[in-house]
Amino acid sequence: MSYLTSKWILLVIFPIAILLVLFFIGKKSVHHEITINATPNKVWSTLSDIQSYPKWNPVIHYKEGELAEGNKLVLYFQQDADFGYDVPVTVKAMIPQKLLNQAGGIPGVMTYNHRYELEPDGIGTKVIIHEDYRGIYVPFWSPAPVGAAYARLNQALKEKLESQ
Repeated sequence: MSYLTSKWILLVIFPIAILLVLFFIGKKSVHHEITINATPNKVWSTLSDIQSYPKWNPVIHYKEGELAEGNKLVLYFQQDADFGYDVPVTVKAMIPQKLLNQAGGIPGVMTYNHRYELEPDGIGTKVIIHEDYRGIYVPFWSPAPVGAAYARLNQALKEKLESQ
């Protein structure tokens, strides 16, 4: 009888152990930065005007919600030419001319923490897009297409601001 009990315990403990390992090793990120010949104020004004994204942003389009700290939004993410999807986000922090932080996902499975960081430098503003991913699904997923999309987004932002 103890053999049967220990066998069932192993059948329960083993999957839980696997899930815990996946949870703790499930960490990836994407990062892209670009320097734009524009002031942090001008960059912030463009990034925080999410309703104008369709005019210049090939990656993210506004769908619903108000951009304010603590609010929930729905954005449309055009990952590449053939694939896009709705992304629900919560605005975690907004520090004008410095930081826009949004996050979401399914806790434990896959979450994301997305940041736009603005840093003044000698010739303009360094715009950093950084996104961290956590969860048990992350080891089985490649963030490379998302990273490529963020590179396109930063390039489009640069072209918009430097052509004005």
